[in-house]
Amino acid sequence: MPKSSTSVLIKAAAFLKPYKKQITIAAVALVFTAGLTLGLVQYVRIIVDSGFVEGSNDSLNTAILGFLIVAVLQAVGTFARFYWMSWLGERVTADIRKAVYSHIIDLHPGYFEDNLSGEIQSRITTDTTLIQSVIGSSASIALRNLLMLVGGTVFLFITNPKLTSVVMICIPLVIGPILFFGRKVRRLSRSSQDEIANVGAYVGESIQQIKTVQAYNHQGHDDRQFSNHVETAFTVALRRIMMRSILITIVMTLVFAAVAIMIWVGGQDVINGTMSAGDLTAFVVYAVLVAAAVGAISQVISELQRAAGAMERLMELLEANNEIQAPENPRHLNGQFKGSLALSEVTFAYSSRLEIPALNKVSLLIQPGESVALVGPSGAGKSTLFDLVLRFYDPQSGSLSLDGVDIRELDPQELRSHIAIVSQQPTMFTGNVWENIRYGRPDASEEEVREAAESAFASEFIEKLPEGYDSYLGESGIRLSGGQKQRIAIARAILKDPEILLLDEATSALDAESERKVQMALEKLMANRTSLVIAHRLATVMNVNRIVVLEAGQLIAQGSHQELLRDCKLYANLASLQFSPNAEKAILVN
Repeated sequence: MPKSSTSVLIKAAAFLKPYKKQITIAAVALVFTAGLTLGLVQYVRIIVDSGFVEGSNDSLNTAILGFLIVAVLQAVGTFARFYWMSWLGERVTADIRKAVYSHIIDLHPGYFEDNLSGEIQSRITTDTTLIQSVIGSSASIALRNLLMLVGGTVFLFITNPKLTSVVMICIPLVIGPILFFGRKVRRLSRSSQDEIANVGAYVGESIQQIKTVQAYNHQGHDDRQFSNHVETAFTVALRRIMMRSILITIVMTLVFAAVAIMIWVGGQDVINGTMSAGDLTAFVVYAVLVAAAVGAISQVISELQRAAGAMERLMELLEANNEIQAPENPRHLNGQFKGSLALSEVTFAYSSRLEIPALNKVSLLIQPGESVALVGPSGAGKSTLFDLVLRFYDPQSGSLSLDGVDIRELDPQELRSHIAIVSQQPTMFTGNVWENIRYGRPDASEEEVREAAESAFASEFIEKLPEGYDSYLGESGIRLSGGQKQRIAIARAILKDPEILLLDEATSALDAESERKVQMALEKLMANRTSLVIAHRLATVMNVNRIVVLEAGQLIAQGSHQELLRDCKLYANLASLQFSPNAEKAILVN
């Protein structure tokens, strides 16, 4: 349910709080320029009465000189107002972006299963840009015109209370439409921003998976789907524009109708001699300033409503609950971390399918330095177990412990500092080779990076790249082959030098020669480290200390290769498929 504009603005004001000095300067400049504008009208009155009507050159010259001085001061004040309001807009936008990203990057991975990354990106970029525009420009215009409205009304009373009564009658007629249509504009602005986010999310996904899109000749379908998203966003935006246009039309009509009535009444007084021409001129100018101020506010109010909708979407991100947090007083791994890992009656189900446990009462003890392979069909719970070890999720029941300490009592960052993972589909980041290998240890020296690359048998192909270790790898490492990405990921894990190693079929993308070399590197890396290995090809785990067989989230057997061949029907079946003479024709599990 959308929050009230007031609550959203109160939360947004927290980002302005650190900049009281800049706000004060901008506010002084704002009041100064508004006051000067109102003061200029008095010079117009003097010019008309003393210069034009009385024919006095001295009075005219003095008034003109004063007019020019005020105009120069007005220009200086406008510069200060524009600069500091624009500065505030840029500064606050930067702070909001940093705050949102800092919060989002720490959220548990489950959050991103329910929220599209493209939509989140849109909120951090598009929505914050809208807020920058409002704080740096629209808010300044609104405040300045509000001062002009109040000040102009005061001067109207001073100049002619009788005519000012016409203004007082018209104010409720003007404020009513602003409030009524303003609420509608805000709701439509929120919908418009949501639709724009959907457009961005669709574009991002299509481009990221461009090879798959083109391989399946899906461009036509994607083009139609994108057009539908764009047209939906256009339709919502059109409704918002219509509401805003109606608001502006009604307000401007009412305001200038009131001005026309005032000029007619004032003209009668001048004709009758009860009011001077200068007073009428000043009154008309003040009335026009008030009318223009109301018109400007009616236009800006829709921008402020759009900003409220955008801020509401950003606040949703800032207030998103992180289900994986460090305890208030986290424990620490005592002394030298050994690397023992224990699962006790662990049961876990994903929020999208709570009725089907991904792991069901799994108990497993892994000794320091022991290598354990996880084997089983797709959906057995192997990857889920990795996620729980890294504490991407917490189990619904049971516990995981490192060296006897429940991982929920540790700071997640301390926990993960002892773990490295090499995935089946290794992740590469936009940047060069140095940055990708250093991902786990940004402070590593060039020599350490080179040694890690050599240990992963990656240095040979890296040095053949156009710029060696400085070579740009493209988005998601698109310029590398699957095997090259895998070796970069292995070098990254080697450089981190963890106590616990998680390998998700880490050699699956390698050719036979590379696999042999990397397998040797992994065996060296796994020595004296607690290692968990997800294995789809049993030939890659023949030399581990122990093999654990999972099926439908349950641990059904564990032991050596020979023991499992004899005692576990599922394992024996997998082995027969993979090691039989016709293995190349068999459909490998997962």
